[in-house]
Amino acid sequence: MSETREQILEEIKIQATKSSCSIALQDNTNNKSDNNKTDNNDTDDRGGVSGGVGCAIKHRHLELEKIDEEVSRLLLLKSKLGDEVSQMQKFILKTPKGTRDYAPRQMMLRQTVLDKIVAVFKKHGGEAIDTPVFELKEVLTGKYGEDSKLIYDLKDQGGEMLSLRYDLTVPLARYLAMNKISNIKRYHIAKVYRRDNPAMTRGRYREFYQCDFDIAGAYDAMLSDSECVKIVSEILDVLHIGDYIIKLNHRQLLDGMFEACGVPADKFRSICSAVDKLDKSTWLEVRKEMIEEKGLSPETADKIGEYVQLSGDNELIEKLLADEQLKNIPVAVKGLEDMQLLLKYCNIMGLNGKIIFDLSLARGLDYYTGVIYECVLKAEPKILNGCNEQQDIIGSVAGGGRYDNLVGMFDAKGKKVPCVGVSIGVERIFSVLEAKYAAAGIKQRTNEIEVMVISAHKGLHEKRLSILNVLWNQGIKAEHFYKLNPKLLNQLQYCEENQIPLAVVVGDSELAKGMVKLREISTRKEEDVLLTNLPDEIRKRLQC
Repeated sequence: MSETREQILEEIKIQATKSSCSIALQDNTNNKSDNNKTDNNDTDDRGGVSGGVGCAIKHRHLELEKIDEEVSRLLLLKSKLGDEVSQMQKFILKTPKGTRDYAPRQMMLRQTVLDKIVAVFKKHGGEAIDTPVFELKEVLTGKYGEDSKLIYDLKDQGGEMLSLRYDLTVPLARYLAMNKISNIKRYHIAKVYRRDNPAMTRGRYREFYQCDFDIAGAYDAMLSDSECVKIVSEILDVLHIGDYIIKLNHRQLLDGMFEACGVPADKFRSICSAVDKLDKSTWLEVRKEMIEEKGLSPETADKIGEYVQLSGDNELIEKLLADEQLKNIPVAVKGLEDMQLLLKYCNIMGLNGKIIFDLSLARGLDYYTGVIYECVLKAEPKILNGCNEQQDIIGSVAGGGRYDNLVGMFDAKGKKVPCVGVSIGVERIFSVLEAKYAAAGIKQRTNEIEVMVISAHKGLHEKRLSILNVLWNQGIKAEHFYKLNPKLLNQLQYCEENQIPLAVVVGDSELAKGMVKLREISTRKEEDVLLTNLPDEIRKRLQC
């Protein structure tokens, strides 16, 4: 039995007392002995130190050794006590703030969603790339406006200042400039990091996946832009996440609008960031920020308010083209003409009713130069908060736009590569689908096993392995119980609980005829099948 805390403390006290008493007693004895020897014989015949004094020094050396031994013993006892105290302390295991673990069932859902997204990307000619999870700090600095404060900086490693990537767009621009690429359709699915205030129930994390599709190259107006909007629509349709609307706007129109309202040019980006908050805040709150924090006059803020609360379709565009304040500002006219063409192309691609021209859409990132878009769900769904469902605001589930100048920032000669792209907010989509499946009582499978090889009685584990080997070699997903003689009922229950569609039942009587039973788990129907035909029979039933 191990020593308790109280026993160890008591042992330390006893040893400490013994050590101090022993040392004190030896000191007294030695002092008396030394005094007597000094009185009787201070020097030897040659005038050197007497033998009594030499013995005293040697004795003192032995005492110091004994003290060291006692100290070592006390330190050992103390370490035992320390180990026990540390074991008694409660250590709370948790994931870092803004992160989460994904269990097998959640990973199966995640992979299903990602596979569907990639299928859409490939349908539009996408090519996959990957980039480092961290970049040189100077690559990311100055690309995100006010959101730059959310970048995770890393400590200096080997003389390089590094930061975790904030998104996948800036790394793409660096990749294009570094490799002198001027045309590509790329998709990239990877984790990004933001030092944001997380809202876990809304699918807002500090570590999360982004699924990006971008088209780089100099093309005619709005052709590639409208395809990106189409891609967003196709992805949300195939995921069956619910009704949605894709908001469209144009950065040049916003800049022209700010100019018409009297906003100084050096405040365009900061005012744009304020307008970007209209999806979460009221106009009065945004107006207050513009005046009190951004330094706009109330009159200027009110003029902006007249525009940013407008939304509509081609009719609104026509109205703005005739606007006395906007029609004399070239960038505003250019933005409106682009929007007119974009809506035309989107309608040709069957997006009527799924898109809206919305002047409140701003997207705060600095690198956007043209069309911007954002997709939101029409009805905020119930989402999963632990084991409970609750109604909450999910926010946008996709967004993107045109950024024609970003690649040029990394090119030594400033060569520009026009780009447009979209990013799918998969974490928020996961949150919605998890709750949707939970509400419907849908049990997600955690693996893709197609058939379970089970034995009807004892002594058949080697035959199970032989049959498994044949199935694996034929590309069939199969498994068995890791017990020599499992009970038949337990094996069948395992198939039902894990939604395995088929079972191969191995028995002596069937094996004697070169056959096994092939059982459909859902209907419990069984049929004798020749071992030589087993792979084909399994495939036939899986296709039904």
